Amino acid sequence: MDTEPQLDGESVAPDLDDFDEVVEVEHESLPSDRYFDRELSWLRFNQRVLELGEDRMQPLLERANFLAIFASNLDEFFMVRVAGLKRRIDTGIAVPTNVGRAPSDVLRDIAQKAHELQDRHAAAFIDSLKPDLDAAGIHIEHWSDLDEADRLRMREYFNEQIFPVLMPLAVDPAHPFPYISGLSLNLAVRVRNPKSQRQEFARLKVPQNFSRFIALPDDGSGRQRYIPLEDLIANHLDDLFPGMEVLEHHVFRVTRNEDVEIEEDEAENLIQALERELLRRRFGPPIRLEITEDMDPVTLDLLVRELDITEQEVYRLPSPLDLGGLFEIAKISRPDLHYPKHVPTTPVQFQPGEPNTKPDLFRAIGRSDVLVHHPYESFATSVQAFLEQAAADPNVLAIKQTLYRTSGDSPIVEALIDAAAAGKQVLALVEIKARFDEQNNIGWARKLEKAGVHVVYGLVGLKTHSKLVLVIRQEGGTLRHYSHIGTGNYNPKTSRIYEDMGLFTADDTVGKDLTRLFNELSGYAIEKKFKRLLVAPLHLRKGLIKRIQAEADNARAGKPSGIRIKVNSMVDEQIIDALYLASQAGVPVDVWVRGICSLKPGMEGVSETIRVRSVVGRYLEHSRAFAFHNDGDPVVFIGSADMMHRNLDRRVEALVRLSDPAHVAEVQDMFDLAMADTTSSWHLESDGEWTRHSTDADGRPLADVQNVLMRKISARKRSTR
Repeated sequence: MDTEPQLDGESVAPDLDDFDEVVEVEHESLPSDRYFDRELSWLRFNQRVLELGEDRMQPLLERANFLAIFASNLDEFFMVRVAGLKRRIDTGIAVPTNVGRAPSDVLRDIAQKAHELQDRHAAAFIDSLKPDLDAAGIHIEHWSDLDEADRLRMREYFNEQIFPVLMPLAVDPAHPFPYISGLSLNLAVRVRNPKSQRQEFARLKVPQNFSRFIALPDDGSGRQRYIPLEDLIANHLDDLFPGMEVLEHHVFRVTRNEDVEIEEDEAENLIQALERELLRRRFGPPIRLEITEDMDPVTLDLLVRELDITEQEVYRLPSPLDLGGLFEIAKISRPDLHYPKHVPTTPVQFQPGEPNTKPDLFRAIGRSDVLVHHPYESFATSVQAFLEQAAADPNVLAIKQTLYRTSGDSPIVEALIDAAAAGKQVLALVEIKARFDEQNNIGWARKLEKAGVHVVYGLVGLKTHSKLVLVIRQEGGTLRHYSHIGTGNYNPKTSRIYEDMGLFTADDTVGKDLTRLFNELSGYAIEKKFKRLLVAPLHLRKGLIKRIQAEADNARAGKPSGIRIKVNSMVDEQIIDALYLASQAGVPVDVWVRGICSLKPGMEGVSETIRVRSVVGRYLEHSRAFAFHNDGDPVVFIGSADMMHRNLDRRVEALVRLSDPAHVAEVQDMFDLAMADTTSSWHLESDGEWTRHSTDADGRPLADVQNVLMRKISARKRSTR
């Protein structure tokens, strides 16, 4: 290894000049079938979510939540990934997938797996969750379950609250087939005129501004009872079609292509172009039709013909459709049916020295780097408090921040507005192309601009996905940099359920790195020279591959070696090939991945030293970490980048190297826990299947990573130094 420059007695990452040369990955010796299909791998990730919904060892309402997450995830998968494959086929740009297959072949496999999973999902609700909810006193009823007293009260509710907002739409020569909005629940109704005997078709949209499950009146039994909104409406169709005979009614749901396409180079004003695209999105072509299993052939033929849907795209399921509505059930206040409450702790360095005093975060960060781990440690008392203190501090001259996603009532945005109002220089880089958050981000961008914040929208052709804050503070006649580099969004709401890490540092080298990076983000080019950061798209992949190759060189030289990577997705072929070659050299490789993994472990002569684990649980595993043995002087990075083409080639991403040995050890301990055979996780097999390991030989639950970390971090004591 080359000698690296020193900083405060600790080795630091080499300048990116060291990565300017092309880093070649010799893959000619590797088999051609060395990757898993990324789309099918994603479906297997969602299967892991489903398995938690099926697991009776999970708290009951948490199972309802996992079934809802599965449904929501699958909706997004169809709207984005399946839609993208269909668009390639329809436009004639049938680019092969990551495993070299035609999109039409992959679509066929997706349909087969998605049909299987949706059937399994419906069965999990009907055969397992619903009976268990009933036993716990939470009843999702059908109209046929109600007695006359309940029916009378619900008729009154229907007439007063629901009937006035319903809009039945007839389909006949004078009324063309109506547009069916994506993800809406609808009733397909066939009626007959008793005088002419003529049959007619009507579509009735289930209004989305009501609860999906309507609470039934208290019957004195102590039970919590609900009825699906569409079931309530379906049993009052005579009120909507007076004088007509209702022959058939069936629920259906359409999923449409709702991905966003913006030609940035041709858009003079990106934000206006995106606003127009959001309007167009509602009219994307259908890509999935979900119907209740009792739908008659006449109604189905009409829907298939009018929606231009293929047989492969029809999903026939038992009612109720759209189990994403279970999010409402999962929120029922029954502490006995939820996970035990976890209370995030304030990082010990940010705890006040005396009771009833406010901590000085700048002083704490100035003493030493602070590594925070959410949601075990509070976002509010760390990241949010840091920005609020910066906004109020008269010595702070400037705040610069990236905003990829944030909540609708964000205290982060309010802190930036307060800082601008106090006369500070404030730069907010708002990524308005964050998928499905575009409208929200446009709104906050406008609000920031009106408050006097300098708002920029990133670089043409690149999403700014990095999670960065830089605060410039005047101290004793000099300027000091205070930085935060995170793995997750500046979103107080998701920080309670997303597992993420972040580094606070007053290190001048990091501050100067971020100064250059922010200048380039608000300008026209990406800076090449950084000291403690690896930045995409120019150097992050090359920097990681160089580290991987160094481990392989050490292994071949008989030195200790090791690579550990934690990401949401592992897809990039160059990174995967580098890991294969390192494995061939004898390097132990641990990959901890939440979602997609195209890497195949356990291939003879190729990846025998690679282990892949997945943890899916109470919190969404979202942090990214990269650890290298480095011949006994470990190198660890954390940051925003997943190992995907879009992250490494089409996004601005940043990783920061940890310099405090205690922080390095903390990340290594986290890997030790997750990869241990005594820890509950899924193991990826060489055939692409994930095997769940959740109990020991005696049937006792294995250790839960998230519970263990919560206990360990909560038990930390404030240092006396």
